[in-house]
Amino acid sequence: MFTKAIAAILALPLVAQFVSADTCTRTYTAQAGDICDSISAANDVSTYQLAVVNVGIIDEACDNLVVGQNYCLGWQGQDCTTTYVVQQYDDCYIVSSNAGINTTILYENNPQINEDCSNIYIGEVLCTANTVQVPPAPDGTTPATTIPATATPANPDGDLPWCDE
Repeated sequence: MFTKAIAAILALPLVAQFVSADTCTRTYTAQAGDICDSISAANDVSTYQLAVVNVGIIDEACDNLVVGQNYCLGWQGQDCTTTYVVQQYDDCYIVSSNAGINTTILYENNPQINEDCSNIYIGEVLCTANTVQVPPAPDGTTPATTIPATATPANPDGDLPWCDE
């Protein structure tokens, strides 16, 4: 009986992924040392999208990844694979300009970005597709809206270094 209970508990995250009405099109098996941003960068999936398609499986801090567990990277028809890794001094205008898209599309594909673009951070992976391709946030919430405690804001003072007098 105890063995069956343990097996049922361990299977819950896997079952939760398959119960979803959305079809997972790509997966990734977690390795030792992985963090959400490294998974996102290596697999062309935005940090936001990874959080949305694994809501209830990966926590907000992304500190509960399990080595050997498969995680969904995108859903059928809602899978952005055109991405950009945020660098120091980036802001939304720089990212959108480099990607050849307007900021409206950037914000629509990355709804976790706040209005003044002050919550992007170095290493965050953004969707830079020229059409809206990411899944909507679940139940009116938007995951991945805060800068992780270990991350560095891309432009902490909101000022670009070449604009200093």
